Order: sequence, then structure tokens, then C-alpha cells
Amino acid sequence: MKRALGLSLLALACVGCSPIGPDYERPEIELPQNWKSLPGANPSLWKTANPADDAPKDKWWKAFNDKTLEELIEKCLANNNTLQVSLARLDQAIAQSEARGAALLPTLNLGAAASRIRTSENRPTTTYTSVNSSTTQNDYRPVAVMTYEIDWLGKVRRDVEASTNTAAQAAADTENVKLLLTAQLASAYFLLRQYDEEIRVLSNIVAIQKKLLDLIQKRYDLGAAGRTELSQQTALGESSGAQLEMLRSLRNVQENLIATLTGTPAALFSLAPGRLPDHPPAFPVSLPSSLLERRPDVAAAERAMAAANAQVGVAKAAFFPSLLIAPAFFGTDSTNLANLLSMPSIVWSIGLTATQTLFDGGRTSANYRFAQAGYRATASSYRQTITVAIQETQDAMSSVQQLERARSKQDEAVRNLNKAYQISAIRYREGLDTAQTLALIQQNQLTAQRIKWQMHGGQFLANIALVKALGGGWDGYKDLKPELSPDSKK
Repeated sequence: MKRALGLSLLALACVGCSPIGPDYERPEIELPQNWKSLPGANPSLWKTANPADDAPKDKWWKAFNDKTLEELIEKCLANNNTLQVSLARLDQAIAQSEARGAALLPTLNLGAAASRIRTSENRPTTTYTSVNSSTTQNDYRPVAVMTYEIDWLGKVRRDVEASTNTAAQAAADTENVKLLLTAQLASAYFLLRQYDEEIRVLSNIVAIQKKLLDLIQKRYDLGAAGRTELSQQTALGESSGAQLEMLRSLRNVQENLIATLTGTPAALFSLAPGRLPDHPPAFPVSLPSSLLERRPDVAAAERAMAAANAQVGVAKAAFFPSLLIAPAFFGTDSTNLANLLSMPSIVWSIGLTATQTLFDGGRTSANYRFAQAGYRATASSYRQTITVAIQETQDAMSSVQQLERARSKQDEAVRNLNKAYQISAIRYREGLDTAQTLALIQQNQLTAQRIKWQMHGGQFLANIALVKALGGGWDGYKDLKPELSPDSKK
């Protein structure tokens, strides 16, 4: 008994040793020092950010200063079923981590047994001269049983480490789901608002084309216009009407998508027409290295790598003996309740069990190679996630820059067409231009405005893509609210 107790204490002392297997270290990733910028880009387009992993990433949409968008996103975060699935999986991962952590402590069970036993008078005897007699007696046995796996190699600690990192990965995955859902909803919302602007402009174009068709019809009736001119204008009006119906259909698709994202049946959801703000907010951009801290998908890939590293230690421990304190129990055993708690009734046992696999057909070696390959796979996935993150950020920044420059040129085109329309209107009042000429100039003016709104909507989508690429929120978003244009305030 003393020898067994000494071995148990020695094994327990080994628990404090370093766990078996490689200690986790995040691999070094070569990152660019800064982002590349397009030639001629506006240097004031970007604002310096001070990102941190604990920054509130779930409120970035407030920078748009749109109450309807804020209400939709809050509803999405509360009711979206995809997010609810992710939250449930996070709860599972946390519970599993807690269950694995319990293996570091002994398992203690309390039990009791009571029986009445009658032995046979004719039972076999140890010698032919022994005499048996039938006996009936009671047996009362309360007992506390403890089992404990001695973590002398750190196998259990590595398993707990793996499960803890898996739970952290699930938490990062949940944050990534939130980011993707809110970005998707915001994109759908501003695309819907872009369609609202286009529908408004195209409706005016259709009205002007109808007036122009009426003028040509009158000229045709008087013999001043040919059949070709009338047919061309009729076809143009029908084409614009078809485009208007397509825009309304596209708007319905985005409206239905928003309904689904907010957990609402599409048939029960509608959004009234609205306006786009004049300018999207200027989102802050930081160095590429900050993506390692800000992007939840990068954090999830890194935690998956840490969990896989711990699993290598678990697999390696299988090459060595396992030590188990079992059975270890303390209790009493008596034939009657009166002396059940007396000293003569006390029974106890403690033992140390060691097992070592001698032959398993190469299973242990295969599991070890499997764990090593799993770590290499997660390391490559981590590097790929960072590479994609840099690409997405660079793409989004380029889109924002290019759309800013294109929008500037289109704004100049709209201003020139506005001047042309004003000049033509004066000439029309003076009798120098016909109504048909004035209508054609106004049609060109509205067409340019429609293109302007398409570019403007693209700016909002590109900025949302930039937010998603950068990992979500930032400090000081309240200072980034956009202003409405005079037209949008009407």
C-alpha cells in the first residue's frame, strides 16, 4: 500500500511538468508595409485608424446615419436564423471545452448497495472434509469511488488546450457571421436605394419620351416627320419602359433579401422608397498587419491552428503509458445498520493502473501523422486567409478610389448637361430651339443622372466591402456620418 501511494504521489508530481508535444507559436507572416494606391488618388480619402481586437465591431453601420438601416440591422442580429445557428454552435463549443476541462479533476461517485443474501448449503467446498451450511444475511455497503487519470505527460492539458482554442474559434466564427450578415444587409439596402434613385430618374425619362412621342406623332400627322422617326421614338419609349420594369423587379429582389436577412417572411415585408445620401462616410484604413487583429475570419483560422497544434501533443502522448488511479474507494460494509458506521466496518482501496500499448497495427503512428498533417493544413489555411484578406482590402480600396474618380467625372458631365438644358430652355422661350430639341437635351440630362446614381450606389457598396475587408468597426465612428445632398433632403 505504501509503495502504491508513493507511486501515486510521484505521478502527481509529474503533472506540473511541461505538456508533451510542441508549444504553440503563431507563425511569422510576411506582410506588406502599406497598401498600394492608384496614381492620382486623393490622399485625404483615407483616415488613420487605431484598431484593436476589443474595438466595438458591431456598430460600424451607424456611420451611415440612416435610422432605417440601423433598425434593419438590429432586427437582423436579433432574428437571423443563420446567426442563431452560429450562436448555438458557439454554446456547444464552450460546453465541450468545459467538459474537457473537467478531466483535470478527479471523478467522484457516491453509491450505496443493500442486499439480503442466502448461500446454498450444497455449494462447492474447498475440501471434501469441509461442512457447509445455509446462511441468510444482510449486506449494507455505502461507498465513495474516485477515478483520476494522472496527466503526467500533459495529454489532458493538451486536450483542454485544443478544446479551449476550438471554442475561441467558434466565437470568432460567430463574429464573422455577424460581420458578413450585416455587410450583406447593408449592401442590399443601399443597392435598393440606388434602384429607388434610378427608378425616379427613369420614370422622368419615360415621361419625357412620351411627351416627345406626342410631338413626333403630331408632326407625323401633319406630314412633317417620317414613319421611321415615329417608329424609333416609339421603340425608345418601350425600351425605357422595359428597363423601368426590370429596375422594379431588381428592387423587389433586394427587398425580399432584406426580409430574409431580418428573419421576416418576404410576403410580409416592404420598404418605402428612399434616397441615397450624397456622400458615403470616409472609412478609416490602417496598416495590413492590423488585419491579424481585426478580421474575425483570420482570428478563427489562427485559433484553429492553435487547436491543431495541441492535438499533435495529444496524439504523441499515445506512445507512452497512461496512469490511472482506479479503483480508489472508501466506504463501510456491514450485515446490519447498527454497526455500519463503526471502525471495523470501514473498507477502502487505492491502486495505480498503468497501461502501455504494445501492438495496434500502426494505429498510434497513423494518428500522430494525421495530427501533424492537420496542423500543417490549418497553418496553410491561416496563411491563405491572410492573403485573401489583403486581396479583399486592396480590391475594396481600389474600387473606392476608382469610383470616387469616376463619380467626380460623371458629376462634371451632369453639371455640363444641366447648363446645356438651361441654355436650351432659354433658346426655346426665345423661339430658337424646338420643343423636340429641348426634350432630347433633358433626356440626355436625366440619363447622365441615372449613370451618376449607379456610380454613387457603387460607392456605397465598395465602402461596405472595405468595412468587411477590414474586419468591421473602429473607434470614433460617430465622427464619420455623411451629409445629405440638397436633392436628398427634398
